[in-house]
Amino acid sequence: MRNKTFAAAALLAVASLTLSACGSGNGDSGTPVAVVSEEAGSQKAATVLDKPFEKPDLVLTDTQGEKYDLRAETAGRPTLIYFGYTHCPDVCPLTMNNLAVAKKQLPQDQQDALRIVFVTTDPERDTSAALGTWLKGIDSQVVGLTGDFDTIQAGARTLGISIDPPREDDNGKTVSDHGTQVIAFSPKTDGGYVLYGEDATVDDYTKDLPKLIKGENP
Repeated sequence: MRNKTFAAAALLAVASLTLSACGSGNGDSGTPVAVVSEEAGSQKAATVLDKPFEKPDLVLTDTQGEKYDLRAETAGRPTLIYFGYTHCPDVCPLTMNNLAVAKKQLPQDQQDALRIVFVTTDPERDTSAALGTWLKGIDSQVVGLTGDFDTIQAGARTLGISIDPPREDDNGKTVSDHGTQVIAFSPKTDGGYVLYGEDATVDDYTKDLPKLIKGENP
């Protein structure tokens, strides 16, 4: 085992290597936010953090237009959090569909226990109704959250995920630059202890979810 310290920018660099339209934001800080133990030559999709992230203190709006307190609503539940947007042409729908397909391989009671949370990085376009429509085509149990951009950005930053305000690209299309990590939170501690990059596959999640649901290392 060898210990490595990752700053926010370094975590983002892993996720941004193959990013296209989604993009990735610049790191906000050089302060280390996670320490991981990595086995030499390990090809695992999951990165287990020695120092788990604290769950973001976010109170946003769900697809029903109701207030959703992330910490309160997911306390004691296995939870996966991803920041993205519905107009993303590639990484976001792929990631969410991978999670949804893997989730459907679980027994029903485990599906019901798992919380998958999609937090928009483009709240002006991703209203509650828009999120609800988009997520219905992926998995109706996914929690979609929208709200004030500054609040969302600050919450993402606590996980080492940088997101920038939506902007127009060279083709005049509005795009959202954001990190593409999925963070898994333990039902035992509510700490974010496992990180996945955008290269994680359906098979990776299918293999790992049963352990994540129990709060075990994948």
